[in-house]
Amino acid sequence: MTSELILLVDDEPSIIRLSRMYLERDGFRVQDVGDGESALDAVAKQRPALIVLDVMLPKLDGFEVCRKLRGSGDQTPIIMLTARDEDVDKIIGLELGADDYLTKPFNPRELIARVKAILRRSDSTKHADGKPIHRGDLMIDPVSREARVASRTLDLRTQEFDLLLTLAEQPGRVFSREQLLQLAWGFDFYGQTRTVDVHIAHLRKKLEGGTVKIETVTGVGYKLVV
Repeated sequence: MTSELILLVDDEPSIIRLSRMYLERDGFRVQDVGDGESALDAVAKQRPALIVLDVMLPKLDGFEVCRKLRGSGDQTPIIMLTARDEDVDKIIGLELGADDYLTKPFNPRELIARVKAILRRSDSTKHADGKPIHRGDLMIDPVSREARVASRTLDLRTQEFDLLLTLAEQPGRVFSREQLLQLAWGFDFYGQTRTVDVHIAHLRKKLEGGTVKIETVTGVGYKLVV
């Protein structure tokens, strides 16, 4: 049984009750708060393993909470809850550093699956015993979770590192977005692949100046080339 602490940030009691019930049934500890300022305070004091963060919040909205956490260097995984099924909300959240998103109303079982997948992926890579991978002037160390281009250390978020590692393990292989979701995130949700595109865009910027590139294979997906 797991005992990781999940922070639920939402001002809708029904969402809190349902999410708490399912999370606690799976062995998670749960703390909930109803506004953005309280969320920042809870993260600082409680150090949760993962944050489920609603976009529409009193005092500080979810985007601003995410921005402040990432700006301070806090890399706690974040699943954002968006009230509208619109790409703009999802893209903003991902650009600010969220790891994933769910659109309300959502199936609580899907929330549990996403939470478990993100924590499982982080835990498995954190305790990996693999040797460093060298591709051109790119070096990735799965144990220390460090990546460098030549002598420059890359500042990568959790999911960016996992995505880059997945691509680098099999250079030249074309991965579909669904395959990358399954391998780098630990789950798949067909039709919701914008998260992959946003993280690829981030990685491309951070790899600029090196000998390794991430190429788009039109109609298929992405591959890493030297």
